[in-house]
Amino acid sequence: MTAELIAVDWGTTNRRAYVLDGDGKVLRSERDSKGLLAVAPGGFPAELAALRAELGQFPVLMAGMVGSAKGWVNVPYLSCPAGIADLAGALEWCEPGRTAIVPGLADPAGDVMRGEEVQLLGAVAAALAPPDSLLCQPGTHCKWARMAGGRIAGFSTAMTGELFALLKEHSLLADFLTGPVSDGPAFRDGVRAGMDGRLPGLLFRTRAAALLGRRSAQDSASYASGLLIGNDVGGAAIAREEPVFILADPHLGQLYSAAVAIAGGRPTLIDSHAAFVSGIARIWKASQS
Repeated sequence: MTAELIAVDWGTTNRRAYVLDGDGKVLRSERDSKGLLAVAPGGFPAELAALRAELGQFPVLMAGMVGSAKGWVNVPYLSCPAGIADLAGALEWCEPGRTAIVPGLADPAGDVMRGEEVQLLGAVAAALAPPDSLLCQPGTHCKWARMAGGRIAGFSTAMTGELFALLKEHSLLADFLTGPVSDGPAFRDGVRAGMDGRLPGLLFRTRAAALLGRRSAQDSASYASGLLIGNDVGGAAIAREEPVFILADPHLGQLYSAAVAIAGGRPTLIDSHAAFVSGIARIWKASQS
């Protein structure tokens, strides 16, 4: 097995690099905090040089916020629908034949993504999800994508994770959201309530319920998280018994899986890292043909 490519998922706060062989197999991976926010203006070439010094002098294909307005190069978005061949044909070459950035995608309704498109397409390419399916990527900004014929037909974004973080740090509820979030009765009660709408009023009642002794303060974080995730999932228009493929870490994946099941869908948790590797390897291969 001979290394041929360094694939980099360059996010806002973190960076993950994979050394891949010609078949897309991971030979080595590294994760650090050298995300977009940690790189000084104009500092991306030096950061990549340091990464190559550690991992090897191989071609590099990058995806994520490295291609944003505050990244190395502001790479134009491609419009949906889009597939692997479309992304491969629109790479932004920082160094011809040696260093490139995958473009993000734009939905005609007015939404954007950078980095998630590689995971979505990779999930289908690796047979982790069917060519025609609904995929969910929970996180700070949760993505919902409809796949058609193995391509991304369209998507939408919900600021679910960011809203929860803001509530925990800067809201009237902050003192009541100190407990852990887990999949239990309080979380599921929140999911069901959140699917019914009226989110602002229900969030205020989270505090009131704790003050009045109707719910323990320890359960308030789970309930509030359930409200937000329930509202998010409820807006995804999941059909009864529809499969939903969730790309997330186990904890967040479990929470979304529970919410999808409550909404009547059939959740399947899949490996987001494997999906990224599958997608980036295929985009690189397509760009070389």
